Amino acid sequence: MSNTKTTSNGIGLGTILTLIFVVLKLTGNIDWSWWWVLSPILISIGLFLIILIVIACIAVIMSKSKKL
Repeated sequence: MSNTKTTSNGIGLGTILTLIFVVLKLTGNIDWSWWWVLSPILISIGLFLIILIVIACIAVIMSKSKKL
């Protein structure tokens, strides 16, 4: 048996939605603002930043509690 790692770097839901929205916007099928068209990407970035901030806060609290 070999120890091979398999990774999946497929397209996510946010990317698919963004591509669909961009195509619909450029073909004139929707009359949305570009903020709404790009919102799946913006939401993904926002969630990532929130998770990163929460992890950083937990790390700071854990390091301070070990000093006490």
